[in-house]
Amino acid sequence: MSMVVTYEVRGPVAVITMDRPPVNSLGAALRSGVADAMDRAAADAAVQAVVLTGSARAFSAGADVTEFGTPNALREPNLRVLIGLVEAMDKLVVAAIGGQCLGGGFELAMGCHFRVALADAQLGLPEVKIGLLPGATGTQRLPRLIGLEGALNMAVSGNPVAAAKFAGTKLIDQIVEGDLAAGAVAFANTVLAEKRPIQRVRDLKMKDPTGEAFLQFARNTVGAMSKNFPAPLKCVEAVALSLTKPFDEGVRLERELFMALMATPESRALRHVFAAERAAAKIPGLPEGTQPRKIARVGVIGAGTMGGGITMNFLNAGIPVVLLEMKQEALDKGLGTIRRNYENSMKKGKLKPEQVEQRMALVTPTLSYDAFADVDLVIEAVFEDMGVKETVFRTLDGVCKPGAILASNTSYLDLNKIAEFTKRPADVIGLHFFSPANVMRLLEVVRGDKTAPDVLVTATTLAKTIKKIAVVSGVCDGFIGNRMLARYGAAAMGLINAGASPQQVDGALQKFGLAMGPFRMGDLAGLDIGWATRKRKAAEAGVPFTPGVADKLCEAGRFGQKTGAGWYRYVPGARDPIPDEVTEKLIAEHRASLGILPRKVSDEEVVQRCLFALVNEGARILEEGIAARASDLDIVYLNGYGHPLHRGGPMLYADTVGLPNVARALKKFAAEPGADPSWQPAPLLVKLAEDGKSFN
Repeated sequence: MSMVVTYEVRGPVAVITMDRPPVNSLGAALRSGVADAMDRAAADAAVQAVVLTGSARAFSAGADVTEFGTPNALREPNLRVLIGLVEAMDKLVVAAIGGQCLGGGFELAMGCHFRVALADAQLGLPEVKIGLLPGATGTQRLPRLIGLEGALNMAVSGNPVAAAKFAGTKLIDQIVEGDLAAGAVAFANTVLAEKRPIQRVRDLKMKDPTGEAFLQFARNTVGAMSKNFPAPLKCVEAVALSLTKPFDEGVRLERELFMALMATPESRALRHVFAAERAAAKIPGLPEGTQPRKIARVGVIGAGTMGGGITMNFLNAGIPVVLLEMKQEALDKGLGTIRRNYENSMKKGKLKPEQVEQRMALVTPTLSYDAFADVDLVIEAVFEDMGVKETVFRTLDGVCKPGAILASNTSYLDLNKIAEFTKRPADVIGLHFFSPANVMRLLEVVRGDKTAPDVLVTATTLAKTIKKIAVVSGVCDGFIGNRMLARYGAAAMGLINAGASPQQVDGALQKFGLAMGPFRMGDLAGLDIGWATRKRKAAEAGVPFTPGVADKLCEAGRFGQKTGAGWYRYVPGARDPIPDEVTEKLIAEHRASLGILPRKVSDEEVVQRCLFALVNEGARILEEGIAARASDLDIVYLNGYGHPLHRGGPMLYADTVGLPNVARALKKFAAEPGADPSWQPAPLLVKLAEDGKSFN
């Protein structure tokens, strides 16, 4: 018997257990193992019934997406063949469902003749979340079991539903308590004793007199909600086939829809993101078996917007926080903001009053560093100035216990230099949260030259605890996200100098799919942040600071939304950007000072220059080993900078365009008179293009 399947006979019932950790994904080996076990049961005259089950964690979480596009995906039996083999068995087959039963695993369970489940087993068809639809008969079976509307909701949302909710339907014949396999065997023996006929889902007839009206409503609703993604609407069409076509014809057309979606760039992007999020958790160079340190209590320095948001992440996870401010007024204001945020969630029904109080009770406010004596981790969220950081870290080094992790939320500064302010550089790490920190999913984990392996593992483990996706970065100015953003911003400024307006640049990039263009984003974040960074870099390089348009806006006190004016002006109480004559005048004066005659800039050029600048700097980051893989850069931009999900991130977008085309465009930009040297294509990009390879 296959190593991924166990076979046991209990009286007249053969129990086939799928055993391919962690979640019994239906790769070639497991499909073959189940098929062989079914053949064995069919050939054994003493066996009258079969129970097919999995582990406590998962009956099966579905197809093995790592096999997509590989020879194993085509190896027989494919999933549809396996389901057909199970359904065609002359001996009754009972699916015993516990844990996750998703996608192809759910389709396999629906191919069985009966289904029993633990009440909390999770049933679902999540294929839509990777730009696909169920492609192994799921859209034709589920409507026959729970009706058109229920099936459509599950296929379009992709969200799992507890098995208990299907008790009494044709989907779940019995909810089992206690030992699942024993309960399934007992159920099979009952069916045998009662001589019940085998129930094949394919033979069930679809009847829904209001079905067509409901489907039309669904098409209108789903189409309006999924404009960048074709899969949800195709799910509607596939489920609709169950109402109008015979089973086999519906299955054939379902497969055609599945294959068409597989070829779309949107599905490629979503599958890429699915794999990229899992890859980001794999950190090269760590000693095997490195264990995280225990984090039972956290300290946060700064109760402002960032510090308050960071604090909320830990409170949400039930981790106590000691929150430090220098003045009582600032501390009270920060605590008030945290409480107000929770109360707003309560008003929306997301929290109960007692939960608000439980979370607030986890905060210990303080005005003294001495309160950090027993914390396991401290995160500073103070002003982005190396002198300020030095004071903070020297103080922490003196008050924190041995083994406590000292973390900086810096978004640009040299973490290695910060670590040198302490006698414990191995305990220093960067934890760069993105604003608003209690909402944004990304956490850049910055690995210093001396950061200990267990400190790094602690950080990435903790990220999961507070529901963040961690991406590990090496040390450089701006790390991954802001280093790439600097080149993106420079490209956008180059377009302004050339003749574009801020609203054109923002509009073109928002039409491409970004949540916000660079000038709107600058106004939201605060233009003074970039202004300070540019002045710092000039001082560090020992060169005179030459102000550009953005700096002149800041010199005029225009820092963005917080001052009512930046690149745009803003009406009090509103955030809508209004084009401003003051900005237009500053831009015109700046062009004139450089001797630039403005020209017409196309939206296509806007997208090319901004996106290819991101990609080129990303290639340099990869060359330098700052990031482990190109997909990590995509995860950063998808989760921290509003890059459109249906594009899959800037590096995948470059792969989609074709790296030779990207390199050619960059060379053209670099050849323009007075072009910045950074437009020269990165050597890695050139090599990959010449070798016919891609980033991902």
